[in-house]
Amino acid sequence: MPSAQASSRLSLSQLASGALQSEIRAMSVECDRIGGINLAQGICDTPVPSVVEATAMQAIRDGNNIYTRCDGIDRLRKAIADKQLRDYGMSYDPESEVMVASGATGGLHAAAMALLNPRDEVILFEPFYGYHAVTMQSLRIRPVLVALNEPDWSLDADALRAAVTPRTRAILLNTPGNPSGKIFTRAELEVVAALCIQHDLFLITDEIYEYFVYDGAEHVSPATLPGMRERTIVLSGFSKTFSITGWRLGYAVADARWMPTMAHFHDLTYVCPPAPLQHGAAAGLEQLLPSFYKQLATDHQKKRETLLSALRAAGMEASTPPGAYYILAKASRLKGNSAREKARHLLSVAGVAAVAGSAFFRPGRGEDLLRFCFAKQDAELDEACERLRRL
Repeated sequence: MPSAQASSRLSLSQLASGALQSEIRAMSVECDRIGGINLAQGICDTPVPSVVEATAMQAIRDGNNIYTRCDGIDRLRKAIADKQLRDYGMSYDPESEVMVASGATGGLHAAAMALLNPRDEVILFEPFYGYHAVTMQSLRIRPVLVALNEPDWSLDADALRAAVTPRTRAILLNTPGNPSGKIFTRAELEVVAALCIQHDLFLITDEIYEYFVYDGAEHVSPATLPGMRERTIVLSGFSKTFSITGWRLGYAVADARWMPTMAHFHDLTYVCPPAPLQHGAAAGLEQLLPSFYKQLATDHQKKRETLLSALRAAGMEASTPPGAYYILAKASRLKGNSAREKARHLLSVAGVAAVAGSAFFRPGRGEDLLRFCFAKQDAELDEACERLRRL
Protein backbone atom coordinates (compact mmCIF):
# COMPACT_ATOMS: atom_id res chain seq x y z
CA MET A 1 0.00 0.00 0.00
CA PRO A 2 1.40 3.44 -0.89
CA SER A 3 1.86 5.80 1.99
CA ALA A 4 -0.46 8.77 2.44
CA GLN A 5 2.48 11.04 1.76
CA ALA A 6 3.23 9.30 -1.55
CA SER A 7 -0.42 9.44 -2.62
CA SER A 8 -0.62 13.16 -1.95
CA ARG A 9 2.01 13.74 -4.62
CA LEU A 10 -0.27 12.27 -7.28
CA SER A 11 -2.11 15.39 -8.34
CA LEU A 12 -2.75 17.61 -11.33
CA SER A 13 -0.48 20.54 -12.04
CA GLN A 14 -1.10 24.05 -10.75
CA LEU A 15 -2.19 25.01 -14.26
CA ALA A 16 -4.82 22.29 -14.43
CA SER A 17 -7.26 23.96 -12.03
CA GLY A 18 -7.96 26.60 -14.67
CA ALA A 19 -7.98 24.22 -17.63
CA LEU A 20 -11.43 24.11 -19.18
CA GLN A 21 -12.63 23.02 -22.60
CA SER A 22 -13.02 26.12 -24.76
CA GLU A 23 -16.56 27.33 -25.27
CA ILE A 24 -16.02 27.00 -29.02
CA ARG A 25 -15.24 23.29 -28.64
CA ALA A 26 -18.04 22.79 -26.14
CA MET A 27 -20.65 24.24 -28.51
CA SER A 28 -19.35 22.14 -31.40
CA VAL A 29 -19.70 18.99 -29.31
CA GLU A 30 -23.22 19.93 -28.26
CA CYS A 31 -24.15 20.82 -31.84
CA ASP A 32 -22.91 17.43 -33.06
CA ARG A 33 -24.88 15.70 -30.31
CA ILE A 34 -28.22 17.13 -31.46
CA GLY A 35 -27.40 17.21 -35.18
CA GLY A 36 -27.53 20.99 -35.50
CA ILE A 37 -25.80 23.37 -37.91
CA ASN A 38 -22.47 24.49 -36.57
CA LEU A 39 -21.91 28.23 -36.95
CA ALA A 40 -19.87 28.18 -33.74
CA GLN A 41 -16.48 26.85 -34.76
CA GLY A 42 -14.47 28.35 -37.64
CA ILE A 43 -14.41 24.96 -39.36
CA CYS A 44 -14.39 26.44 -42.88
CA ASP A 45 -15.85 23.43 -44.71
CA THR A 46 -15.89 25.07 -48.14
CA PRO A 47 -14.19 23.10 -50.95
CA VAL A 48 -10.41 22.60 -50.93
CA PRO A 49 -8.68 23.96 -54.07
CA SER A 50 -8.18 21.02 -56.42
CA VAL A 51 -4.45 21.60 -56.87
CA VAL A 52 -3.91 21.55 -53.09
CA GLU A 53 -5.91 18.35 -52.66
CA ALA A 54 -4.44 16.51 -55.63
CA THR A 55 -0.83 17.38 -54.80
CA ALA A 56 -1.19 16.22 -51.20
CA MET A 57 -2.68 12.90 -52.33
CA GLN A 58 0.07 12.43 -54.89
CA ALA A 59 2.68 13.20 -52.26
CA ILE A 60 1.36 10.31 -50.17
CA ARG A 61 1.55 7.99 -53.18
CA ASP A 62 5.07 9.23 -53.94
CA GLY A 63 6.23 8.21 -50.47
CA ASN A 64 6.51 11.62 -48.82
CA ASN A 65 5.31 10.16 -45.54
CA ILE A 66 8.37 10.41 -43.30
CA TYR A 67 9.75 13.11 -41.04
CA THR A 68 10.68 16.41 -42.64
CA ARG A 69 12.91 19.08 -41.21
CA CYS A 70 11.36 20.41 -38.02
CA ASP A 71 10.73 23.71 -39.81
CA GLY A 72 9.21 22.15 -42.93
CA ILE A 73 10.19 21.13 -46.44
CA ASP A 74 12.35 23.39 -48.59
CA ARG A 75 9.64 23.74 -51.24
CA LEU A 76 7.05 25.11 -48.84
CA ARG A 77 9.43 27.39 -46.98
CA LYS A 78 10.48 28.92 -50.30
CA ALA A 79 6.84 29.30 -51.38
CA ILE A 80 6.03 31.10 -48.12
CA ALA A 81 9.01 33.44 -48.56
CA ASP A 82 7.90 34.14 -52.14
CA LYS A 83 4.38 34.89 -50.92
CA GLN A 84 5.58 37.39 -48.32
CA LEU A 85 7.65 39.14 -50.97
CA ARG A 86 4.77 39.16 -53.46
CA ASP A 87 2.08 40.34 -51.05
CA TYR A 88 4.00 42.64 -48.71
CA GLY A 89 7.36 43.38 -50.32
CA MET A 90 9.07 41.69 -47.36
CA SER A 91 12.17 39.58 -48.04
CA TYR A 92 12.74 36.55 -45.79
CA ASP A 93 15.40 33.88 -46.14
CA PRO A 94 13.55 30.54 -46.50
CA GLU A 95 16.51 28.74 -44.94
CA SER A 96 16.70 30.70 -41.70
CA GLU A 97 13.63 32.96 -41.36
CA VAL A 98 10.66 30.79 -42.30
CA MET A 99 9.11 27.94 -40.30
CA VAL A 100 6.25 25.69 -41.36
CA ALA A 101 4.26 25.04 -38.19
CA SER A 102 1.62 22.62 -37.01
CA GLY A 103 -1.03 25.28 -37.37
CA ALA A 104 -0.66 28.96 -36.56
CA THR A 105 -1.28 27.89 -32.96
CA GLY A 106 1.84 25.73 -33.15
CA GLY A 107 3.76 28.74 -34.39
CA LEU A 108 2.45 30.87 -31.53
CA HIS A 109 3.42 28.26 -28.94
CA ALA A 110 6.92 27.98 -30.40
CA ALA A 111 7.35 31.76 -30.46
CA ALA A 112 6.21 32.10 -26.84
CA MET A 113 8.54 29.31 -25.73
CA ALA A 114 11.49 30.86 -27.55
CA LEU A 115 11.00 34.53 -26.73
CA LEU A 116 9.00 34.91 -23.51
CA ASN A 117 9.63 34.00 -19.88
CA PRO A 118 7.29 33.05 -17.03
CA ARG A 119 5.79 36.16 -15.40
CA ASP A 120 6.34 38.25 -18.52
CA GLU A 121 3.30 40.25 -19.65
CA VAL A 122 1.85 40.21 -23.16
CA ILE A 123 -0.74 42.77 -24.23
CA LEU A 124 -3.81 41.41 -26.05
CA PHE A 125 -6.68 43.40 -27.51
CA GLU A 126 -10.23 42.71 -26.32
CA PRO A 127 -12.31 41.05 -27.73
CA PHE A 128 -9.58 38.44 -28.05
CA TYR A 129 -9.21 34.94 -29.47
CA GLY A 130 -9.25 32.62 -26.48
CA TYR A 131 -6.41 30.40 -27.64
CA HIS A 132 -4.08 33.41 -27.63
CA ALA A 133 -4.76 34.15 -23.98
CA VAL A 134 -4.79 30.53 -22.84
CA THR A 135 -1.53 29.74 -24.66
CA MET A 136 0.13 32.54 -22.70
CA GLN A 137 -1.37 31.37 -19.43
CA SER A 138 -0.29 27.77 -20.07
CA LEU A 139 3.31 29.01 -20.23
CA ARG A 140 2.84 31.09 -17.07
CA ILE A 141 2.89 34.32 -19.07
CA ARG A 142 0.34 36.96 -18.05
CA PRO A 143 -2.03 38.26 -20.74
CA VAL A 144 -2.94 41.93 -20.18
CA LEU A 145 -6.14 42.99 -21.90
CA VAL A 146 -6.67 46.33 -23.62
CA ALA A 147 -10.30 46.89 -24.60
CA LEU A 148 -11.07 48.18 -28.08
CA ASN A 149 -13.79 50.82 -28.41
CA GLU A 150 -17.25 49.69 -29.52
CA PRO A 151 -19.00 49.66 -31.90
CA ASP A 152 -16.21 49.61 -34.49
CA TRP A 153 -13.54 48.23 -32.13
CA SER A 154 -11.20 51.18 -32.66
CA LEU A 155 -7.89 51.37 -30.83
CA ASP A 156 -7.72 53.32 -27.58
CA ALA A 157 -4.13 54.58 -27.81
CA ASP A 158 -4.12 55.96 -24.26
CA ALA A 159 -5.35 52.66 -22.81
CA LEU A 160 -2.67 50.82 -24.76
CA ARG A 161 0.09 53.09 -23.48
CA ALA A 162 -1.21 52.75 -19.91
CA ALA A 163 -1.07 48.95 -20.14
CA VAL A 164 2.70 48.84 -20.60
CA THR A 165 4.64 47.96 -17.42
CA PRO A 166 8.25 46.99 -16.73
CA ARG A 167 7.15 43.35 -17.20
CA THR A 168 5.65 43.89 -20.66
CA ARG A 169 7.60 41.85 -23.20
CA ALA A 170 5.32 41.73 -26.25
CA ILE A 171 2.08 42.81 -27.89
CA LEU A 172 -0.03 40.16 -29.61
CA LEU A 173 -2.20 41.52 -32.39
CA ASN A 174 -4.77 39.66 -34.53
CA THR A 175 -5.71 41.41 -37.79
CA PRO A 176 -8.17 40.77 -39.38
CA GLY A 177 -9.45 39.71 -36.00
CA ASN A 178 -11.39 36.87 -34.48
CA PRO A 179 -14.14 37.31 -33.23
CA SER A 180 -14.87 40.89 -34.29
CA GLY A 181 -13.57 41.03 -37.86
CA LYS A 182 -11.56 44.08 -36.79
CA ILE A 183 -8.92 45.24 -39.26
CA PHE A 184 -6.33 47.50 -37.64
CA THR A 185 -5.81 50.60 -39.74
CA ARG A 186 -2.38 51.77 -40.79
CA ALA A 187 -2.68 54.69 -38.36
CA GLU A 188 -3.53 52.35 -35.49
CA LEU A 189 -0.66 50.04 -36.37
CA GLU A 190 1.70 53.01 -36.39
CA VAL A 191 0.68 53.70 -32.78
CA VAL A 192 1.38 50.06 -31.88
CA ALA A 193 4.69 50.09 -33.73
CA ALA A 194 5.85 53.29 -32.04
CA LEU A 195 5.10 51.78 -28.65
CA CYS A 196 6.98 48.59 -29.50
CA ILE A 197 10.02 50.57 -30.57
CA GLN A 198 9.84 52.93 -27.58
CA HIS A 199 9.70 50.08 -25.05
CA ASP A 200 11.73 47.54 -27.07
CA LEU A 201 8.88 45.01 -27.32
CA PHE A 202 8.21 42.08 -29.60
CA LEU A 203 5.11 42.25 -31.77
CA ILE A 204 3.43 38.90 -32.48
CA THR A 205 0.88 39.14 -35.30
CA ASP A 206 -1.75 36.54 -36.14
CA GLU A 207 -2.67 37.24 -39.77
CA ILE A 208 -4.48 33.97 -40.56
CA TYR A 209 -7.44 35.91 -42.09
CA GLU A 210 -5.24 38.11 -44.28
CA TYR A 211 -7.25 37.39 -47.45
CA PHE A 212 -10.68 37.71 -45.84
CA VAL A 213 -11.15 41.47 -46.28
CA TYR A 214 -14.30 43.14 -47.59
CA ASP A 215 -15.68 46.38 -49.02
CA GLY A 216 -12.27 47.50 -50.28
CA ALA A 217 -10.61 47.28 -46.86
CA GLU A 218 -6.83 46.92 -46.71
CA HIS A 219 -4.89 44.44 -44.62
CA VAL A 220 -1.57 45.97 -43.55
CA SER A 221 1.02 43.51 -42.30
CA PRO A 222 2.63 45.27 -39.30
CA ALA A 223 6.10 43.93 -40.11
CA THR A 224 6.13 46.27 -43.13
CA LEU A 225 6.17 49.39 -40.95
CA PRO A 226 9.53 51.13 -40.41
CA GLY A 227 11.66 49.55 -37.69
CA MET A 228 9.29 46.57 -37.20
CA ARG A 229 10.78 43.71 -39.21
CA GLU A 230 13.37 42.68 -36.62
CA ARG A 231 10.88 42.61 -33.73
CA THR A 232 7.77 41.20 -35.45
CA ILE A 233 6.86 37.51 -35.45
CA VAL A 234 4.35 36.97 -38.26
CA LEU A 235 1.97 34.03 -37.88
CA SER A 236 -0.40 32.81 -40.58
CA GLY A 237 -1.37 29.61 -42.31
CA PHE A 238 -3.46 27.70 -44.80
CA SER A 239 -6.39 26.48 -42.69
CA LYS A 240 -8.73 29.27 -43.70
CA THR A 241 -7.41 30.23 -47.14
CA PHE A 242 -7.37 26.67 -48.50
CA SER A 243 -10.22 25.32 -46.30
CA ILE A 244 -7.96 22.74 -44.64
CA THR A 245 -8.48 23.43 -40.94
CA GLY A 246 -7.97 19.74 -40.13
CA TRP A 247 -4.58 19.57 -41.83
CA ARG A 248 -2.97 21.74 -39.13
CA LEU A 249 -0.60 23.66 -41.37
CA GLY A 250 0.55 27.15 -40.53
CA TYR A 251 3.75 29.10 -40.61
CA ALA A 252 5.83 31.76 -38.92
CA VAL A 253 8.26 34.23 -40.42
CA ALA A 254 10.72 36.14 -38.26
CA ASP A 255 14.21 37.54 -38.09
CA ALA A 256 17.01 34.95 -38.22
CA ARG A 257 17.96 35.78 -34.62
CA TRP A 258 14.71 34.24 -33.35
CA MET A 259 13.75 31.54 -35.84
CA PRO A 260 16.26 28.75 -35.00
CA THR A 261 15.13 28.70 -31.36
CA MET A 262 11.47 28.84 -32.39
CA ALA A 263 12.07 25.83 -34.65
CA HIS A 264 13.75 23.99 -31.77
CA PHE A 265 10.69 24.36 -29.56
CA HIS A 266 8.38 23.44 -32.41
CA ASP A 267 10.44 20.28 -32.84
CA LEU A 268 10.05 19.39 -29.15
CA THR A 269 6.27 19.69 -29.33
CA TYR A 270 5.38 18.53 -32.85
CA VAL A 271 8.61 17.08 -34.39
CA CYS A 272 7.49 18.36 -37.80
CA PRO A 273 4.35 19.39 -39.68
CA PRO A 274 2.47 16.65 -41.63
CA ALA A 275 4.85 15.72 -44.45
CA PRO A 276 2.62 15.05 -47.51
CA LEU A 277 0.23 17.87 -46.68
CA GLN A 278 3.08 20.37 -46.91
CA HIS A 279 3.39 19.54 -50.61
CA GLY A 280 -0.29 20.34 -51.12
CA ALA A 281 0.04 23.75 -49.46
CA ALA A 282 3.17 24.50 -51.47
CA ALA A 283 1.37 23.73 -54.72
CA GLY A 284 -1.43 26.08 -53.72
CA LEU A 285 0.99 28.94 -53.07
CA GLU A 286 2.87 28.23 -56.30
CA GLN A 287 -0.04 27.77 -58.68
CA LEU A 288 -3.10 29.65 -57.45
CA LEU A 289 -3.40 33.02 -59.14
CA PRO A 290 -4.28 36.36 -57.48
CA SER A 291 -7.80 35.90 -58.84
CA PHE A 292 -8.26 32.97 -56.43
CA TYR A 293 -7.75 35.21 -53.41
CA LYS A 294 -9.99 37.94 -54.80
CA GLN A 295 -12.73 35.40 -55.42
CA LEU A 296 -12.27 34.04 -51.90
CA ALA A 297 -13.04 37.48 -50.48
CA THR A 298 -15.95 38.02 -52.89
CA ASP A 299 -17.54 34.68 -52.00
CA HIS A 300 -17.25 35.27 -48.27
CA GLN A 301 -18.57 38.80 -48.52
CA LYS A 302 -21.73 37.33 -50.05
CA LYS A 303 -21.92 34.81 -47.22
CA ARG A 304 -21.49 37.65 -44.73
CA GLU A 305 -24.44 39.52 -46.23
CA THR A 306 -26.60 36.39 -46.15
CA LEU A 307 -25.95 35.81 -42.46
CA LEU A 308 -26.26 39.49 -41.52
CA SER A 309 -29.67 39.64 -43.17
CA ALA A 310 -30.88 36.57 -41.29
CA LEU A 311 -29.59 37.77 -37.93
CA ARG A 312 -31.27 41.12 -38.33
CA ALA A 313 -34.50 39.45 -39.38
CA ALA A 314 -34.27 37.39 -36.20
CA GLY A 315 -34.02 40.57 -34.13
CA MET A 316 -30.32 40.13 -33.39
CA GLU A 317 -28.56 43.42 -34.03
CA ALA A 318 -25.18 42.92 -35.66
CA SER A 319 -22.46 45.23 -36.94
CA THR A 320 -20.82 44.51 -40.29
CA PRO A 321 -17.33 43.01 -39.88
CA PRO A 322 -14.76 44.37 -42.37
CA GLY A 323 -12.67 41.20 -42.23
CA ALA A 324 -12.34 37.55 -41.11
CA TYR A 325 -15.49 35.40 -41.26
CA TYR A 326 -17.34 35.93 -38.00
CA ILE A 327 -20.20 38.15 -36.87
CA LEU A 328 -20.81 39.32 -33.31
CA ALA A 329 -24.55 39.76 -32.81
CA LYS A 330 -26.65 41.06 -29.92
CA ALA A 331 -28.54 38.28 -28.16
CA SER A 332 -30.75 40.31 -25.80
CA ARG A 333 -33.96 38.79 -27.19
CA LEU A 334 -32.86 35.23 -26.46
CA LYS A 335 -33.67 33.50 -23.18
CA GLY A 336 -30.89 33.10 -20.68
CA ASN A 337 -29.03 35.02 -18.00
CA SER A 338 -25.66 34.69 -19.69
CA ALA A 339 -24.27 34.41 -23.18
CA ARG A 340 -23.56 30.74 -22.54
CA GLU A 341 -27.21 30.12 -21.68
CA LYS A 342 -28.39 32.17 -24.65
CA ALA A 343 -26.21 30.16 -27.04
CA ARG A 344 -27.60 26.88 -25.73
CA HIS A 345 -31.15 28.18 -25.92
CA LEU A 346 -30.62 29.15 -29.56
CA LEU A 347 -29.23 25.71 -30.31
CA SER A 348 -32.17 24.00 -28.64
CA VAL A 349 -34.91 26.00 -30.39
CA ALA A 350 -33.33 26.62 -33.80
CA GLY A 351 -30.68 23.93 -34.16
CA VAL A 352 -28.02 26.56 -34.91
CA ALA A 353 -24.84 26.71 -32.84
CA ALA A 354 -23.10 29.97 -31.96
CA VAL A 355 -20.42 30.81 -29.39
CA ALA A 356 -21.05 32.79 -26.24
CA GLY A 357 -19.54 36.26 -26.59
CA SER A 358 -18.16 35.95 -23.07
CA ALA A 359 -15.55 33.53 -24.47
CA PHE A 360 -13.79 36.53 -26.03
CA PHE A 361 -13.88 38.98 -23.14
CA ARG A 362 -12.78 39.28 -19.52
CA PRO A 363 -15.32 38.06 -16.93
CA GLY A 364 -18.48 40.16 -16.91
CA ARG A 365 -18.21 41.33 -20.51
CA GLY A 366 -19.68 39.92 -23.74
CA GLU A 367 -22.68 38.40 -21.98
CA ASP A 368 -25.13 39.86 -24.52
CA LEU A 369 -23.21 38.75 -27.60
CA LEU A 370 -23.01 35.60 -29.71
CA ARG A 371 -20.41 34.86 -32.38
CA PHE A 372 -21.52 33.28 -35.66
CA CYS A 373 -19.21 31.87 -38.37
CA PHE A 374 -20.25 32.27 -42.02
CA ALA A 375 -17.46 30.21 -43.65
CA LYS A 376 -19.89 27.46 -44.62
CA GLN A 377 -21.05 25.91 -47.85
CA ASP A 378 -23.98 27.85 -49.25
CA ALA A 379 -26.64 25.18 -48.79
CA GLU A 380 -25.85 24.71 -45.11
CA LEU A 381 -25.53 28.44 -44.48
CA ASP A 382 -28.87 29.07 -46.21
CA GLU A 383 -30.56 26.45 -44.03
CA ALA A 384 -29.08 27.97 -40.88
CA CYS A 385 -30.27 31.41 -41.97
CA GLU A 386 -33.78 30.11 -42.65
CA ARG A 387 -33.89 28.65 -39.14
CA LEU A 388 -32.74 31.97 -37.68
CA ARG A 389 -35.42 33.88 -39.60
CA ARG A 390 -38.08 31.59 -38.15
CA LEU A 391 -37.19 32.82 -34.67
